[in-house]
Amino acid sequence: MCENARPVDHRIERARADDIAKLPALEIAANALFAGRGLAGVAPDDATSLAELTRAHAAGLLWVARAGDGEPIGFALVEIVDGQAHLEEIDVHPAHGRRGVGRALLDAVVGWARGTGRRAVTLTTFRDVPWNAPFYEGVGFGVLAPHELGPGLAEVVREETARGLDPAQRVAMRRDLAGERSPG
Repeated sequence: MCENARPVDHRIERARADDIAKLPALEIAANALFAGRGLAGVAPDDATSLAELTRAHAAGLLWVARAGDGEPIGFALVEIVDGQAHLEEIDVHPAHGRRGVGRALLDAVVGWARGTGRRAVTLTTFRDVPWNAPFYEGVGFGVLAPHELGPGLAEVVREETARGLDPAQRVAMRRDLAGERSPG
């Protein structure tokens, strides 16, 4: 834990329908952390659509981190890509950052993926942003070479590029779950 970080009272659970409308504001607040980093294609007001969040909720692929008062302070959105869990989005409101909330969301996703028999969790992220690729490498994700991408993950990368994200600043990553033990 960072010297300045303080523990936060939070819990991770599946999102409820009444959470959906609150999540874009969390994402926009988290996007502010990217300001001034020279990252192509990052719009400060860009957020996952309510329709996409609603679909993920209906499919059981949306988790929230709740503060002690029950309000959402972060969320994780998963899709199934190439038959595996793909972490499409994970955001924590900056007021609650650096307190283990993002890690707890990630752990919930990994636990779910393992419990549903998925062999891996994939994601795409920024190569050089400390709380992106370097963080994920520290928790067991490895960078994938282009030839290692399945067709679905290659399509995710193409879609990101079409939206203006610079592929030179991005990486696709995978955490293989085979052989990992469940905590406990």
